[in-house]
Amino acid sequence: MYNKNEIQQKIAEFLMQIKAIKLQPTNPFTWASGWKSPIYCDNRITLSHPSIRTYIRQKLSELIQEEFGSVSVIAGVATAGIPQGALVAQELGLPFIYVRAKAKEHGTQSLIEGEINPGQRVVIVEDLISTGKSSIQAVHALRDAGYEVAGLVAIFSYGFDIAQENFAEAKCRFSTLSNYNALIDYAAEHHFVQKNDIDLLNEWRRNPSQWGQQIEKTI
Repeated sequence: MYNKNEIQQKIAEFLMQIKAIKLQPTNPFTWASGWKSPIYCDNRITLSHPSIRTYIRQKLSELIQEEFGSVSVIAGVATAGIPQGALVAQELGLPFIYVRAKAKEHGTQSLIEGEINPGQRVVIVEDLISTGKSSIQAVHALRDAGYEVAGLVAIFSYGFDIAQENFAEAKCRFSTLSNYNALIDYAAEHHFVQKNDIDLLNEWRRNPSQWGQQIEKTI
């Protein structure tokens, strides 16, 4: 049986242990968007750890079967979703395709790479969900190509309200192995962060775009 809470905690443990996730509430990172963030997540690091890579592959595959039932093809999202998606497709014995961030400017000018078969039921694999923007672009690309998008799975989500809104607007279901709340619970319990940092971490998730301005006034 798929044990959601157990898997959430196990993924949080793995990501913290291998430093795929770093927490720096008093020395925040700057994202490409300009947002200040107390967390940085790079799930590509999991690919360098065979036992963790295997666990993620298996649990993403189980999650797809639990949430979406029978599907015909797995699609990764460039770039970090490509290896994770390929591993899941191998686990499930399914064809694999991937969606580029934008169509290539030469040759076939493809946006979707792989054998395209309109009408097939596809699940999208991502490594991480922040606002959901890149994921939704992939959803629309696959629908435009004639696929039935059953939904999307990912390793981790920050749990932003804007992501929930974006997926709801696109009428696309999604599910993740772990999330920000599970991560903070694990980090606090195992002393990866100080108790007085928990409020900072929770406040960021509630208001990520403005958090940087607030933190500069208090640190």
